[in-house]
Amino acid sequence: MTLPSRPLRVALADDQALVRAGLRALIERLGLEVAFEAEDGQDLLDALQLQPVDVILSDIRMPGVDGIAALHELRARGDRTPVLFLTTFDDSDLPLQASASGAQGFLLKDAAPDDLRAAIVRVAAGETLLAPVSTDPVRARYRFHDEAPPSEGFSEREVAILRLLAGGYSNKEIARSLFLAEGTVKNYVSTILDKLGTRDRTRAVLKAITLRII
Repeated sequence: MTLPSRPLRVALADDQALVRAGLRALIERLGLEVAFEAEDGQDLLDALQLQPVDVILSDIRMPGVDGIAALHELRARGDRTPVLFLTTFDDSDLPLQASASGAQGFLLKDAAPDDLRAAIVRVAAGETLLAPVSTDPVRARYRFHDEAPPSEGFSEREVAILRLLAGGYSNKEIARSLFLAEGTVKNYVSTILDKLGTRDRTRAVLKAITLRII
């Protein structure tokens, strides 16, 4: 994806006004543009209908409509704007939640300014960036008893569908998110279950987490 010649336009969502002010000052100092600020997920969704941006920089945990819920709604209405989640919570669940929800990036708020700028530029260019937060506690908590390797490897599309399954998406929602026919998604899910040797979606997701496929 080719980046625009103008400064990247960023939507900033955080429920704390002081945090937004600090982030705006930092982002503008880094040579980027803050198109608008939103105080929660619903405010973000409403503003995006009027003013498209290159990247959404959003807190995950906000009152009312949080970052994850806003992203689900965004993808459901066909908006593919890259989302970079920013949070103060070093919670090992969050990278998996962010990825499963369709986010392109995840960073802690204590990231260095240059790292933040690089993350915004990279997700705007179509890359995926998840900060190196340990997911071992998550894998231990959801460890599946069957650790036999899959019968075959997984394509990039199959991994994407597994991540959406982990986020609780239905076949219809996955089809809409990935611009596929619902029947095609159903076939993909059947293939995934066969490869993992599992009978249902929940077991498939748990085994995929255990085997570090997602």
